[in-house]
Order: sequence, then structure tokens, then C-alpha cells
Amino acid sequence: MSFDRSLKIAPSILSADFANFGAEIRAIEAEGADWVHVDVMDGHFVPNLTFGPPAVKAFRPHVKTFMDVHLMIAPVDAYIEAYAEAGADMITAHVEAGPHPHRTLQAIRATGRKAGIALNPGTPVEAVGYLLDLCDMVLVMTVNPGFGGQRFIHSQLDKIARLRGMIGDRPIHVQVDGGVDPTTAPLVAKAGADVLVAGSAVFKGGSVDAPQVYGANMRTIREAVAA
Repeated sequence: MSFDRSLKIAPSILSADFANFGAEIRAIEAEGADWVHVDVMDGHFVPNLTFGPPAVKAFRPHVKTFMDVHLMIAPVDAYIEAYAEAGADMITAHVEAGPHPHRTLQAIRATGRKAGIALNPGTPVEAVGYLLDLCDMVLVMTVNPGFGGQRFIHSQLDKIARLRGMIGDRPIHVQVDGGVDPTTAPLVAKAGADVLVAGSAVFKGGSVDAPQVYGANMRTIREAVAA
């Protein structure tokens, strides 16, 4: 993947129809998704339980764009290789998930995958200051991780802007996850984000039988940012 800072929408399949993941993935890609975002939760680091490596491996044949796997698990290092082998293109771990985030990023890069680091709302941006040269992406959580459909935390806009300043001209994406919709998308893009994770804002009102709704929802987000 060559580096491109143009706006990308990464629908979170946490909001998809769990009984029809393959068709849902194909539908969002056909309607204009840039990436497919997979939220992995362990019921320990966050209060929810989602996709193990076998599930991610099952998603992989349906993803033709870029599979962005967000690991909300702790400990994380022991599972990196399994998610890489399952087909992740990007693996993002949380800076809060273990005592050695530098080592975690090294482990991700050793698999040949793109490496991301995520920040919870209560974690200061300075926590990634000495990690940036190992990162392909920094994810700023704009809700507390664990569930979709939460309200956007506006204090994170300053964090996004400060992070973009820290990154400078380095080829590092800034991703935002949580409460992204046509109202908040322009705010995070103005602050410096270039990859927007959106779950309910993309999937609401649509289905594999009415995928055009997904496309309309994504266009609404893009148009709001461009306005």
C-alpha cells in the first residue's frame, strides 16, 4: 500500500449483519468503502467479545480493499502472529495493552504487516511520541472502546490536532474511531485525521438487499468533510 493522505472511510463491520459478513463486506466495498475495519475485543481489555483469528481468516477472501484489524485485547503480543496469518493488512494495538508498546510495534512489523498504535480517550498524545517512527498509523479513540454507537468525545479533537503536528511530514495515517458521522467527520478531518472509522453511520438503514444505502451514507460523510 503506497502512502496516500486522502480521506478514507473504513466501515466497522461490528455494525454489520453478523449472519452475513461476507455479503456485507462485498456490499460496502462495492459502494465505496476504502478500507474494512475489524474490531477485535477480548472481554477483558474492553467489555465486549468479538472476532478471533479464525473469524478474521474467514473475512479475508471477501476483502478486496484493505483489512484494518484493531486489536482491543490485552495481552496483545502473543496474538499478533495469528492475526497476521489470518490476513490482516494493518494490525493496530493499544498503547495501554501492555508495558512494552515499542516491542509490540516491532512484533507487528516483523510479520510484514502495517503497524498501528491506538490511544484511548484518557491517554495523552505524548504516550506515542517515541513510537512514531515504528508506526504506519495512529488511531485516536473518540469513544471509550468496547461498543459501537457511542457519543463522540469532543475533547479528542485537540489530541488529533496535536498528533498531526507531532507527525509532521512522516508517512503516518491518523485514524479516528468512535461516533463518526456527518456532523463529527468534518471536525476530525479539519483536526488532521485522514482515516475515518464509521459503523452505525455507514450501516444504518441499509442491508445486503439495499446496499445503495451504504453508499449514500458514505457519500454523505464525504460531502460533509468536503463542504
